[in-house]
Amino acid sequence: MRKAILRRAGSPFSFGGLRQNTDSILPSAPTRFTRAGMDFEHITHPAPVPSDERDAALADPGFGTLFTDHMVTIEYDEAKGGWYSATIGPRGPITLDPAASVLHYAQEIFEGMKAYRYGETGEELALFRPEQNARRFNKSAERMAMPSLPEKLFLESIRQLVAADRAWVPSIPGGALYLRPFMFASEAFLGVRPAKQYKYMLIASPVGGYFKSGHEAVKIWVSQDYVRAAPGGTGAAKTGGNYAASLVPQAQGIAHGCDQVVFLDAVERKWVEELGGMNLFFVYDDGTVITPPLTGTILPGITRDSLIALLREEGLTVREELYSLDQWREDATNGTLVETMACGTAAVVTPVGTVASPDGEFTIGSGGIGQITSKLREKLVGIQTGKVADTHGWVMMLD
Repeated sequence: MRKAILRRAGSPFSFGGLRQNTDSILPSAPTRFTRAGMDFEHITHPAPVPSDERDAALADPGFGTLFTDHMVTIEYDEAKGGWYSATIGPRGPITLDPAASVLHYAQEIFEGMKAYRYGETGEELALFRPEQNARRFNKSAERMAMPSLPEKLFLESIRQLVAADRAWVPSIPGGALYLRPFMFASEAFLGVRPAKQYKYMLIASPVGGYFKSGHEAVKIWVSQDYVRAAPGGTGAAKTGGNYAASLVPQAQGIAHGCDQVVFLDAVERKWVEELGGMNLFFVYDDGTVITPPLTGTILPGITRDSLIALLREEGLTVREELYSLDQWREDATNGTLVETMACGTAAVVTPVGTVASPDGEFTIGSGGIGQITSKLREKLVGIQTGKVADTHGWVMMLD
C-alpha cells in the first residue's frame, strides 16, 4: 500500500490546541496548551493513498494490519544534549545498523492509545487520558535505562500525526485510530550498557474490534508452565520482551481453543495476575469487585484505573487484592462470582466467559456478557466518544 504525508502551506505546521473536556454535553472552553518547544519538520508525501482506496480499507480495518500515511521520528543523542530533529513524513522502512543496540540488548518501550471520533457528528477528534500514556512511557523508559521524553513533546507528536492522518480515523461503530508511540536504542555497538542514541517514533493504525468475536465473552487459557513477569523484573514496564514471553503460552491457549492466556504469579504459581495484554476484574453478586494489585509484575493499565473509578461511581466496592486461581474456580462454580472482565486500550472492556486449563474448564456466570461488564463498556466508550458526560476531565479534544 502506498504511503502518504501531509501537504501543507507555510511553516511550521500548527494543529490548533489540545483542550481538556470536562463535560461532553457542553464542552469546556479550550485551555491554553504550551507547545513542546521543538518545531517539527514536515516532509511532503510523494504518493498518499488515494481517498477511494483509503475509504474502502476503512470500511473493515481489522486490527493492527492497516496503517496510515505518516509517521513521526525524533532523534536522541547524549553527545548532542538530548532530543533533536523532530520530523513527520511518509511512513516507511527504518534503516538500522546491524549492531544497533536494540537488536542485541532489547532496550525498547512502547505505548498504545487511541484517537476517537467525538460527538454526535463525529467531526471532532478526541484522546482519552493521553497524559497518562506519556507518564507511563517515561516510567517504562526509567526501568529500561532509557532517556525520558518530555510529556509536552510526546503529546505534540500525537497531535501532529493525528492532524496529518485525520482522514484515516474510521467512522464505523467501535472504530478508532490506534496510536503506537515507541522508542528504541539505535546506537551501534556491542557491549552491555545503556545506549547513548535512541529513536522515538509514532505510527498509527485504523482499527475495529480487537477480538474477532466482537463483544462476545472470550475463553482464556491458564498458563501453568510459563510466567509473564517476576518480582524485580520488568512486568510494570511496557516493553516488548514482556509480550514476547507471552507468545508461547498464547499459542498453547489457541491450540486449546482459547482466545487469550492468563498468567499466574512467578513465586507461588497460584495468584492470578493478568492476561497477555489486559488487566482483570472479578465481579461478585454482593456488589464487590476484586482486581489484582499493582505489585510490580502487572502493567498499570490506564483503562484499569478508569474502570476502578467508574465502578465506585456505580456504588460497587472495589478491592485491590491477591486473587487465586483456586478461588476463581470455586467462586465461579458456587455462583457468587457473576462476572469476570478483561480490560485494556485495544480490547476496551471484554467479558471472560470460560477459563480452561489442563485441570479442566469452568464457566463464569452465564458464560456471556454480564450486566456490569456491559454497563461499564457502554459508559467508558460513551465518555471516549462524547455520548456520555466526562465528569473526570479524562477527554482531551483535538482541534
